Amino acid sequence: MPETTPAPIRVFHLQPGAGAQELPELPAAAPAQGFYWIACTRPAFGAELARLQALLQRVTGQQLVDLHVSDLLNAQLPSHYDYTTQYDLLVVRRLAQVQADAAVPLPNQARGGPPVLRRIDTSPVGFAVFDQLLLSVHPEDCGVRDAYAARLVTPAAAPATNGANAAEAMVRELRSGPVAGARLPTGPADLMLRVVNHIVDRYLDLRRELSRQLDHWQIELLRPHTRFANWGALLDARLNLHRLDEVCEDQRTAVRAWLDALDNWTEPADSAALRELDLLKVRSRDVLEHIERVVTHVRRLEHGIETAVQMHFSVQGNRTNDIMRILTVITAIFLPLNLIAAIFGMNFEFIPLVHQQDGFWWAMGAMGTISAVLVALFWRKRYLARTGQG
Repeated sequence: MPETTPAPIRVFHLQPGAGAQELPELPAAAPAQGFYWIACTRPAFGAELARLQALLQRVTGQQLVDLHVSDLLNAQLPSHYDYTTQYDLLVVRRLAQVQADAAVPLPNQARGGPPVLRRIDTSPVGFAVFDQLLLSVHPEDCGVRDAYAARLVTPAAAPATNGANAAEAMVRELRSGPVAGARLPTGPADLMLRVVNHIVDRYLDLRRELSRQLDHWQIELLRPHTRFANWGALLDARLNLHRLDEVCEDQRTAVRAWLDALDNWTEPADSAALRELDLLKVRSRDVLEHIERVVTHVRRLEHGIETAVQMHFSVQGNRTNDIMRILTVITAIFLPLNLIAAIFGMNFEFIPLVHQQDGFWWAMGAMGTISAVLVALFWRKRYLARTGQG
């Protein structure tokens, strides 16, 4: 009796040059041509581990070792690369946007900061790469598997006639497939790299929204006449960006380890196989370049927030200095007036001008003259000028 594939487990048979099709049941033997892609969710992988191990034994003659099984089941595992003599294991933490109204937050979902950060989940996706089979383990809500699977089994749409749109569509197709016909992945490793590239590009798509929300905070921080009170959310944003930086660094380390392993592969004598290996290295470097763009963007956002906070306190310090300077000038203007008032307030019987009829006006005139001279002096020295706020 054929084994029925449960819904969380999807099986695809890919034949470069012939197309891709989804199989209704688990295969019983190795493919005569092409390779299999077994894509399952993490809960399904744990529940159907015995059947999947039996499948791997039938198709590849090898099973996953226990440590790698625990790695694929671990929802908190950082990105890393490992290998055996029979297969390679790559774990990459996704950077996906989850639904904002999810009732239960995911284990690796950000808890604070701007809304776009709270919708980012970084659950790991694992890949076991055999010669004729790719086993991938995804989070339960991972849309990357279904989105890429739809592109595998759906014929590629004709590119737009507009020049810019056509060029953009062509670049997207060359990078991540569709992968119909000749542009099907040439092997399990090629398919894995395309899915990883799709995972990384999902974060690149969030750059505009994330930058817009953080730019709004930076503008609020730099407004001179507003009191910024959202410090808790700003701290959460900084912590989440630092966490994303660590996730991307782990991704970069894992892909670099994969690239080092590719360099140690034995070069095939066949020219076609050698070209496939070269293309695999090129695609691996392309994925690494995408990850480095993510790292650069995250660090730029971190630096932007740090700079905005420093400029905010600098502006506040300048405002305080302006206030203290004005108060100091006012105090300096009234000091000689207080001195004159104190002199004429002494309890001596004989003080010049005290018993004269116009003595009061002479004193007031002197006070006014001194005040005017000091104001003119301080104004000339720009002690009373306001600092330009822009």
